[in-house]
Amino acid sequence: MKVQGIFTFAKLAALVIIIVTGIVLIGKGQVGYLQNSFAGEYSVSGISLSFYAGLFAYGGWNYLNYVSEELKDPNKNLPRAIYIGITLVTLFYVLANVAYFTVVSPQEMLASPAVAVTFAQRTIGVVAWIMPVFVSLSTFGGLNGIMFTIARLFFIGALEGHLPMIFGMINAEKLTPTPPLLLSCGVALLMFCTSDIFVLINYLSFNQWLWVGVSILGMLWLRYKRPHMHRPIKVPLVFPLVFLVMCAFLTFMPLYASPVETGMGLVILISGIPAYYIFVCWSAKNKAVGRVSRYLTVAMQKYLQVVLPEQEERLLEAEC
Repeated sequence: MKVQGIFTFAKLAALVIIIVTGIVLIGKGQVGYLQNSFAGEYSVSGISLSFYAGLFAYGGWNYLNYVSEELKDPNKNLPRAIYIGITLVTLFYVLANVAYFTVVSPQEMLASPAVAVTFAQRTIGVVAWIMPVFVSLSTFGGLNGIMFTIARLFFIGALEGHLPMIFGMINAEKLTPTPPLLLSCGVALLMFCTSDIFVLINYLSFNQWLWVGVSILGMLWLRYKRPHMHRPIKVPLVFPLVFLVMCAFLTFMPLYASPVETGMGLVILISGIPAYYIFVCWSAKNKAVGRVSRYLTVAMQKYLQVVLPEQEERLLEAEC
């Protein structure tokens, strides 16, 4: 986590430089493209798609749920981390975007491969070289954080029987969920087949907000059917209800605005059904497939030196 701290520091340092520079420029009266910044054409469907890109940039708070078991005192620290994280990310990113518009036009922002670098080249002169360094470190930090959390999602899914057993195993020495990490990297590499990042965001954001909405529905159903169930973290009903309405908007409006891209996202989602029945259900019922599956699992175990968590506990007890 020390490495992640360095990446986070680089991200915050870059944002502070941008924000302070923007405040100084605005104080000097250089408002640039902030004038008439909301001019243009709008539509409800277009706004719904723009939310996908915006929420992608502001995302990250939801990944904390995947690593709650690795947090100290998660009942207190998980909500605290989410509240603080959302507040700081919103504050920093909004101020950074305001700063960008002091010298960068909307058209230039869309064309720029790295807006922060373009901003630095026009404002801080000879020290602008430091911004690409910060941007690179920030990118690595984002990738590192996502890999750390998403791998835990696959790990728990395998332990629950929703994925092949190999993905529920951890390294016998480092206790790292190596197979889920490799799966995450493989999925990430497949995403490079799409050249347009916004198309990819539309593909996957549809699935994300669809299942976030389904999760909220499940939570509301449990609140109704089991009102007295012990809940370590509980919020007033108004918050999940409002959030559910937002999820419905983010799910159904893009179906009308961009049916092809959201349709592809739906195809990607449905493709998981045959994969589940072939590699999980059928493997458990068909003896021949089961033997092949066990052989591959054992081979991967030996190669990656991974075991199930309960096997790791027994190994540690034996060493003690």
